Amino acid sequence: MAPKVEIYTWRTCPFCIRAKNLLTRKGVNFSEYSIDGDEAARSQMARRANGRRSVPQIFINNHHIGGCDDIYALEAQGKLDELLASTNNV
Repeated sequence: MAPKVEIYTWRTCPFCIRAKNLLTRKGVNFSEYSIDGDEAARSQMARRANGRRSVPQIFINNHHIGGCDDIYALEAQGKLDELLASTNNV
């Protein structure tokens, strides 16, 4: 079973595009929530992301990963594949 990957984005955010490109290169299917100008959606994201309001905010199996720098750091450490291979909640 594939991991549940969710990403909150703004359409023109370069960090969002970079994070989505990494996931796409890895062949990961993800749900994207574009929150451009939607303050209610941004507040919901912030609740899930421990108060973080910047985009992107990324979740794998309902576990908050963080933003673009965080997902690239996991990739550099060789930990992203392990998270993506896990279908259980982290």
